[in-house]
Amino acid sequence: MGSTSNTRDTLHIVTRGSALALVQARHIQGECQRLFPDLTFELKVMKTTGDHLQAVGDVDASAPMLPKGLFTKELETALFKGEGDMAVHSLKDLPTDLPDGLKLGAVTEREDVREILVLKTAPRLDAPGHPRQYLSAKACLATNSPRRQVQLKRWNPDLKVVPMRGNVPTRLRKLAESREIEAIVLARAGLNRLGYRMDPSGKLSGEAVPSGLYGVVIDVEHMVPCVGQGCLGIEIRAQDERMHTIAGALSHPPSSIAASAERAFLKHMGGGCQTPYAAHGSLQGSMLKLVGRAFHGGVFHDAELQGKATQALSLGMQLAEALKP
Repeated sequence: MGSTSNTRDTLHIVTRGSALALVQARHIQGECQRLFPDLTFELKVMKTTGDHLQAVGDVDASAPMLPKGLFTKELETALFKGEGDMAVHSLKDLPTDLPDGLKLGAVTEREDVREILVLKTAPRLDAPGHPRQYLSAKACLATNSPRRQVQLKRWNPDLKVVPMRGNVPTRLRKLAESREIEAIVLARAGLNRLGYRMDPSGKLSGEAVPSGLYGVVIDVEHMVPCVGQGCLGIEIRAQDERMHTIAGALSHPPSSIAASAERAFLKHMGGGCQTPYAAHGSLQGSMLKLVGRAFHGGVFHDAELQGKATQALSLGMQLAEALKP
């Protein structure tokens, strides 16, 4: 891939300052530099309103879950002001409705979309089955995600689910130190990107991982992920043709197609991170399989559709219609 014409040599990538956000932004920076060696790409780290409020939630676990937009507003303002040329987001954190003048320029190749059940006792991985088998009958689990909460309770209504906030190292530490909490649920994509690993016994290793923690992979059939999980979203100014070219070079078409169907589903449902809606799209040749799960009225609703990949947006809306109250 060659360079693109530009009016300045240095382009700025805006990002949040969390460990995961920085790993993701540096990855995009490296890809941009590789694809466009005649340009210079620099990171600009910004603290969002969501980061400020989350620090409060790290202390007060009862604080309500924060809307996704609080983690993107300052980055989007930087784009509007010309202080940044692209913003890197975990796609699951990016609202489905973007401000006028901005657009989703690219969706990158998806990481592992599955969740990890993190335990304080070694699991018997030689006896695969439903992940609930690794929990005691009335286990206490921690997560701040309504989507995860309701799906955990579906495993076993007697499970106790309590809130927990913080970045990945903070949650692992809280789990290790807690006498009450038996397990937490984390996205495998985040663990992978931060360099955490599981050995054949399930034992977790990596920077700042407390000793004695183990992981069990939760397949999608047992916990449907949130919309966009595992993908990075590159947000740019809608009329910036130069950045449109650069972002386009970062796009991974299969991931983009699946994510567009998922986001169409969520938008049509009228939900966000505070609603217990889940969807996962996967390409099978020229066909797109889309599974969805919703919890409303005290009842779970599941649906699965398949259609042409070229009709991803329509398929997402059809899934929403199938799962609406």
